[in-house]
Amino acid sequence: MDGELSEVLKGLLALCESDISDDGLAEALSDYHEADIADVYPLLSENAHKRLAHVLPPSVISDIFSYLDNAEEYIEKMDAERAADIIESMDADDAVDLLDELNEDTRSEIIELMDDEAVEDINLINSYDEDQVGSRMTTNFIIVKVDMTIKQAMKTMVEQAAENDNVSTIYVENENGEYCGAIVLRDLIVARKDAALSDIIMTSYPSVAATESIEECIERLKDYGEDSIPVLGAKKEVLGVITSTDLVEEVDDQFGDDYAKLAGLTSAEDMEESLPRSIKKRIPWLMILFFLGLGVSTVVGSFEHVISCLPIIVSFQSLVLDMAGNGGTQSLAVTIRVLSDEQLKGRRVLKLIFKELRVGVVNGIILGSLSCLVAGLFVLITTGCTAGYAFTMSGCIGLALFLAMTLSSLFGTTIPLLFKKMKIDPAVASGPFITTINDLVAVVTYYGLAWLLLIQLAL
Repeated sequence: MDGELSEVLKGLLALCESDISDDGLAEALSDYHEADIADVYPLLSENAHKRLAHVLPPSVISDIFSYLDNAEEYIEKMDAERAADIIESMDADDAVDLLDELNEDTRSEIIELMDDEAVEDINLINSYDEDQVGSRMTTNFIIVKVDMTIKQAMKTMVEQAAENDNVSTIYVENENGEYCGAIVLRDLIVARKDAALSDIIMTSYPSVAATESIEECIERLKDYGEDSIPVLGAKKEVLGVITSTDLVEEVDDQFGDDYAKLAGLTSAEDMEESLPRSIKKRIPWLMILFFLGLGVSTVVGSFEHVISCLPIIVSFQSLVLDMAGNGGTQSLAVTIRVLSDEQLKGRRVLKLIFKELRVGVVNGIILGSLSCLVAGLFVLITTGCTAGYAFTMSGCIGLALFLAMTLSSLFGTTIPLLFKKMKIDPAVASGPFITTINDLVAVVTYYGLAWLLLIQLAL
């Protein structure tokens, strides 16, 4: 694995495993970013792990662990008191995530050794449901009083910065402890000492309630592009903040879940997930798709007389079915993306449907015309039949492809909109589900037209 490391990380790895004095090691490591130390941490020997835990302060170790996906493995090997010191130094939301990964006995032992303030912050975050903003906030923030002078506010900020390093935005509360705005650190630094604090407060700075649904407010919070946004309690007091890092992680998690749902899963999986849990996530949609697939097979069977009369028509079945599925999946992806970005109502819903329908029609015309030409030449060359017969058959294929792509685009748009109307996550209108529905539509369209145009009318 060494060959995959950069020169910087190779040097860092060698430093951590060297015989340098403890003081020398601590001083040398202060020149490296915690993320780089986290990159080499899994490669270190157990003795090196113990040494780092001894020579580096808990605040530094906690920053390193915040970059590790499996920090709990190293915490469990530590002395409980040292582990408690490290977790105390973490942002409360990171501490909650790490404690959740520990076994119950270890977690209880560590919490017993942590100071009351840290435990209080952890309990506060745990008091909110997983889908609420409060469960993702951190209590790492700085707050000042609205009636302070610039000098007092600066002094308060410096005092709080010793324990809270989210200093780029400072929050302001009134005499009742209610949130009333925010101050950008730069504005506080450059303000004149005799100026009123109210002159630099942004009273319209955004906030979010701790009980709000993450899914409902995530797009709104992203739009602001702020480093952190205050999270308010029932009395409008600042309980914590949502940082830009939290937002990125949440967006990534939601993208992963939506991608999983589009693949026919109930939620995202990972490499460490157990076999029974993975099966539990996959089997519900697979059962639904199984019966839908039986329906498609039954419909194909009902057109057996068409296939017996026109065996060559089977050669183009996959073309029509695949293109219908592709068109429907594209419309599904566009619709879910639009629904995740904005609330659609009334005319905007009709506009989306009409737009996707037009896309399906135009794509159907282009690909239908192309298939008519190519399939006609293929039938003419391979069967030796007349040009009239060959292009009559290819015309049926082209028309079926046009109708199937038009209808699949319509269904790919309306089905997730219908799910949304029914208060069901539209992402569960998954790719496999839409594809199977479109297979059914394409089979009926294709063989129905073949029966009507090539058998009934030909007779």
